[in-house]
Amino acid sequence: MFSTRYRIFSDVNRNSLEKILPQLKCHFTWNLFKKEGISHDLEDRVCNQIEFLNSEFKATMYNLLAYIKYHKCQNEAALECLRQAEELIQREHADQAEIRSLVTWGNYAWVYYHMGRLLEAQIYVDKVKQVCEKFSNPYSIECPELDCEEGWTLLKCGGKQNERAKVCFEKALEEKPNNPEFTSGLAIATYCLDEKPQKQCSVNVLKEAIELSPDNQYVKVLLALKLQKGNKEAEGELLVEEALEKAPCQTDVLRQAAKFYQKKGDLDKAIELFLKALEFMPNNGYLYYQIACCYMGKVKQIQKTGESEASGNSEKIKELRDYAMDYLIKAKEKGLNSLYAYSDLTELETEECYLIPFTKELPDTGRQQLHQHYCNFQEYHGKTEDTADQHYLEGLPISTKSAEKEKMKNQLQNVAENQLPQNAPNSWYLQGLIHKWNGDLLQAAECYEKELGRLLKNSPSGISSFFLPASELEESSEEMNQGTDRSILGELPNP
Repeated sequence: MFSTRYRIFSDVNRNSLEKILPQLKCHFTWNLFKKEGISHDLEDRVCNQIEFLNSEFKATMYNLLAYIKYHKCQNEAALECLRQAEELIQREHADQAEIRSLVTWGNYAWVYYHMGRLLEAQIYVDKVKQVCEKFSNPYSIECPELDCEEGWTLLKCGGKQNERAKVCFEKALEEKPNNPEFTSGLAIATYCLDEKPQKQCSVNVLKEAIELSPDNQYVKVLLALKLQKGNKEAEGELLVEEALEKAPCQTDVLRQAAKFYQKKGDLDKAIELFLKALEFMPNNGYLYYQIACCYMGKVKQIQKTGESEASGNSEKIKELRDYAMDYLIKAKEKGLNSLYAYSDLTELETEECYLIPFTKELPDTGRQQLHQHYCNFQEYHGKTEDTADQHYLEGLPISTKSAEKEKMKNQLQNVAENQLPQNAPNSWYLQGLIHKWNGDLLQAAECYEKELGRLLKNSPSGISSFFLPASELEESSEEMNQGTDRSILGELPNP
């Protein structure tokens, strides 16, 4: 009898919760990772923020960490993070404790619901209701502090969420203009979006944020990068030095400061700062990739002097390239999301870095993933060459027998046979693909080798010396001096 009554109560309670939970303003209703999934290093970045941020901002990071833990099926750890967030809010925001706890309580309710602990979930739903009933909606209210919490969370998730974050901070500032926390959030969101042509320069909003929050070292470094881009590098470097002095272990400061020195050409300083950031975030593939690009940049600096073949320099170049390759391999081992890295490195030789893994022996699944990432890269940067189609075809599993694959194969074969001369760009690659799909793997490999040699021969970065013998490099140099046969990589803008 008791069990029957409990079951009926439980069913009613569950049905009620399922209607209420989507109304709560918290991480579970903000659609943070619906499509992209959680980035490989997000937990490390959040933990670093918790360790080095001022205590009044830590509750926001604990809420996000709880959500990450939930997605990793670590529910007890998620609850502990929420306890930390709740404690910090009571201590640091005593005058706004109820309002600022709404997100935490919403997260509590969702975690308990997914754990099947419905009574505990209901307790936190009731806590939210008690606060929200003072306003118009029983389970959700419009509040600048909640908009701010959502904005910081979206900002930390990055990527496509930055636009939404900007809207959140703008909405919060409508209610409370000149609020330091809201202004800093808007400045950072604007900076992250500023590379898009339709966006206005974020220098003024960054300066305003620093005036209101002079202890925010991260915003200082972002302003330094904007000043550097506006030919005010010396002024920017003073800000970088100040930020590094006051926040020597804050990884977001270290990363952006390293980018400043990377663009300045002080690659040793950039490597030093990236390595320091790695001490706190050893699983961050993005940092390994950046270090690899720095070593490639050092090679290019030597080559620009015209003394790359001088005694001692050739060994130095080989050593630097070995370092670059090692860090690229580590970046891949750490699960670097390629599109994420390349979308943020528009001034580096990103396409060349993509080609390095293609030359290595990889299992089919790894090779398919690399080709698919390359296809994404082409599409992201608006490239319309047939290379995107080629890599898409390479990305399809060999065992797939789809009409789409056969159609693309026929189209590529038609292009190779009827529209391209044999020495045209991508001709050997197309022929290699056709041989591969026909089962002629030896002939496919020969075509790929010819295409790789053609592609790398005229690369401005000198990456071809990774793969080509000295005789071919000398021949390539003569051809470049005569201004002939520019390759695809040679047509990319210089860093």
